[in-house]
Amino acid sequence: MAGITTLDIENTTAKTETGKLLLDPFTPDNKLVLVCTKQDDGTESSFWFHHTEMETNDTSEAKRLLQEQLDQTTVLVCHNAQHELIWLWDTGFEYTGPIFDTMLVEYLFQRGQKSPLSLEAVAERWELDNQKMGTLKEQLRKGLSVDQIDKDELEKYCLADVRATQELARGLRKKMFSTEYSSLQNIIELTNTLCVLLATIYYRGFSVDKDALRQVKDEFQKERQGLLMSLEKQVYDLVGDTPINLASPEQLSSIVYSRKPHDKSTWVGNFSKYMKKVDFDLAVKNNSSVVYKTTAISCQDCQGKGYNLYVKKDGTVGKAKRICHTCNHTGIVYIPQKKIAGLKFSAPSANWVANHGFSTNKLSLELLESVARRREMSYAEEFLHNIRRLSALDTYLSSFVEGIETYTKPDQKLHVRLAQHRTTTGRLASDSPNLQNMPRGNTFPIKKVFRSRWPSGKIIEADFAQLEFRAAAFLGNDTLAKNEIETGFDVHSYTAEVITNAGQKTTRQEAKAHTFAPLFGATGYGRTQAEASYYKQFTSKYEGIASWHKDLADEVMATGKVTTPTGRQFAFPDAKRRPQGGITHFTAVKNYPVQSLSTDIVQLTLLLVENNMRKAYLQSVIVNSVHDSIVIDTYPEEEERVKETINNAEQQLREVFLQKFEVDFDVPLVLDFKSGINWMNVV
Repeated sequence: MAGITTLDIENTTAKTETGKLLLDPFTPDNKLVLVCTKQDDGTESSFWFHHTEMETNDTSEAKRLLQEQLDQTTVLVCHNAQHELIWLWDTGFEYTGPIFDTMLVEYLFQRGQKSPLSLEAVAERWELDNQKMGTLKEQLRKGLSVDQIDKDELEKYCLADVRATQELARGLRKKMFSTEYSSLQNIIELTNTLCVLLATIYYRGFSVDKDALRQVKDEFQKERQGLLMSLEKQVYDLVGDTPINLASPEQLSSIVYSRKPHDKSTWVGNFSKYMKKVDFDLAVKNNSSVVYKTTAISCQDCQGKGYNLYVKKDGTVGKAKRICHTCNHTGIVYIPQKKIAGLKFSAPSANWVANHGFSTNKLSLELLESVARRREMSYAEEFLHNIRRLSALDTYLSSFVEGIETYTKPDQKLHVRLAQHRTTTGRLASDSPNLQNMPRGNTFPIKKVFRSRWPSGKIIEADFAQLEFRAAAFLGNDTLAKNEIETGFDVHSYTAEVITNAGQKTTRQEAKAHTFAPLFGATGYGRTQAEASYYKQFTSKYEGIASWHKDLADEVMATGKVTTPTGRQFAFPDAKRRPQGGITHFTAVKNYPVQSLSTDIVQLTLLLVENNMRKAYLQSVIVNSVHDSIVIDTYPEEEERVKETINNAEQQLREVFLQKFEVDFDVPLVLDFKSGINWMNVV
């Protein structure tokens, strides 16, 4: 019976307080209910492990028979294999062979044009004989647990999924050998191989120090309270008695820009992206009004009560109360003064127009803060900094602190699920919480809650140096960029020098945000004049990269897609030539190849490091990957050996890349590593 096995499982689930489903085996009371398989010869099998209708709890025979199948399996086919693998492993089954994940392969065939990837949705697109049975879906909607659903009904459902997955896998294999999609074969193999490692990382978990988490939470909450007190005073200084909700983009816009739209429903329609500055300024003037500081007084119409008593026809006062429309039931009227409220910033272009007024997103406020710093507007700089910091703290508390508290399991580990199918370019994503969104560097306090699972162990983080720039230098075959990489030229200092010489004093640290932005389609539009000068100079400086960008545009117009050296494809079916020669979607066209090639390098390195550690029989384990880094929980006394495996992987990369993709990546790739007692204190 050896051969390809298609497998699907059914398990019970739990929910968080916010209603999010917990599907993993690490959640208390979650149980494996049923496993169904189908062989290539058509043999179907069902293995029961938990159900309210089961007459016995003895599942030893089911375990023995399923393990026999797994032992004889040459390829395991699943739809979302990470989920199936961790349940199999947690139940005591062994499977270390190759997998074929129909969800991931379908994702790759979408070429960046996203469609739902659930088995039900994919089966419908492929016109497969699989629709989730209405009666089963109705039972789930009623709140029945999977192990409470009629056994026969559940088995039919699970087997239907297995049949659909097998049929889908056959169709995907046929597609991957077609001329149009053949370039994806190596990426499909890499993606499926990595899937097993990511499931392993998910299963291992990352140890959490609950005491450190409580300390970080207390520090964040204390800082937040102090910020709120400071901002309350600053808001009063800026607008007077007008009540302001800083969480409202509309009200924050009125403070920052000292204007508010006459009519929000028509506001955006008064502007166009490419309108001239003089026309933009006139549209702002004609469609918004200046905001003035106010003084609060008691409403004279209702004597500050917020309502008026109904006066009957006979002149007597009734008991009925009517809302005072003069003060809108508040009892207070705000009288405008002659002094303009707020910070009096002017939005630079129509790109800054938002539904509520003008942009108050993180990037806009960061740019305005830098303007205030240059102009020595210390009060405005402090206010904007406080607003951004308050927003950051709210995110840290809700997304990270609360997320880690919620999703850390009884084993005191956060089981990090790294998803391969969420981003357009193949970059890994994560949730519950999203550790990919952590601020870069080793100054983020949340990181110190992650420690080694061993009392004297350490955390090692290996991070690629300037990976996107090196990928772009290779893709553009840019001689100057390659030379700068070889010689260790300080590109960030150069960026700071260009911007400073253009009239905007900038530090090396501040310049980092601009150095590689043009690689991802940024043009400097909407930036300050000095910053825009760097973006323009980038194109003239790196002629190879600029020429490659033009080639990408030509490729898209000729074929409707971009194919990277590793074979990934990105479709742009709606791309059109602009009158001036450029193309639509050009930001994505330039961005996707750089991001995806960097992703392929990181994922290949993850596999190399894992294989090197296993060959060396190390107990240390990879526990996470964020952006261009690999995080390793290091067993005591193995630190130097782990670093050696990382060095070996770095040395192997060029040769392995050549073998895997038949591409000679001739730009040096450097992995820097740091170690510490927790993830934050790595040096």
